[in-house]
Amino acid sequence: MAVEKGRIGFVGLGIMGTAMTLRLLEQGWPVTVWNLEAERVPPLVAAGAVAAQSPRDVAQASDIVIMCVLHTDAVRDCVFGPQGIAAAAGPAKILVDHSTIDPAATREMAQQLRTKSGMRWIDAPVSGGPVQSRAGTLTVMAGGDAADIEAIRTVMADLAANFTRIGPVGAGQTAKMINQLIVGSGYVVLAEALTLAEAAGVDARQLPQCLAGGHADSSLLKHLYPQMQARDFEPPRSYARQLLKDLKAVTAYAHELELSLPMLEAATRRYTDYVEQGNGMKDTASIVNSYQP
Repeated sequence: MAVEKGRIGFVGLGIMGTAMTLRLLEQGWPVTVWNLEAERVPPLVAAGAVAAQSPRDVAQASDIVIMCVLHTDAVRDCVFGPQGIAAAAGPAKILVDHSTIDPAATREMAQQLRTKSGMRWIDAPVSGGPVQSRAGTLTVMAGGDAADIEAIRTVMADLAANFTRIGPVGAGQTAKMINQLIVGSGYVVLAEALTLAEAAGVDARQLPQCLAGGHADSSLLKHLYPQMQARDFEPPRSYARQLLKDLKAVTAYAHELELSLPMLEAATRRYTDYVEQGNGMKDTASIVNSYQP
């Protein structure tokens, strides 16, 4: 199957899906799109995408179908629902799932899709936000057959600065869980570091430069901390409810492995309290506001 500038489908046009679709259009890929909330489609049509009436129609029009939806149930419905991708699947097509979902469910659905139609499945969750999506500098952790990974490498080169196969189907979702453990705990740690810096009276703005090159240095310190320090939360770059969903999934997965991870559980509790107070649709970084007196 020739994939270079081949037919791309995109299912799920949230913050990330919209940014990735715009990036693909700018790079010359023909893209057919669908979203559950139809109001998100017209701006992408104006940018050059073709609107479809269902995930099935997206799959019918595409060689590679990319999906980025909210959770496991949404993935299942988009693939196996009455007008789902599976209804137009075939052995020449590949599904690339950028959603963050359960590894075991991923393996089960991938096997079901392949048995039913021959369509291949790559789980490819991402790290990075809409800015990285628009710039094509995402980190993508992928699970799937090596040959299938190679078949999508050209399109991934326009979306990701780091695209790594970490194992068979399901491995990408496991790697994303590890990523979210680090990121979710990191958000809470940075919120506490900022709270301590401000209470102590040091120049909190200078902390990333002060710690640059040391063991505390990180991408989160460079990019997330300044956003927290400036209280720059509008418009949201990501949603608190989404990170909480991911943290709960990692916690459940750790329990399945009979692991106790206290740092993960503390971060999950912090975000649970914050979301339950009505902050689910606020920027993930606004967790720092939960430390205000």
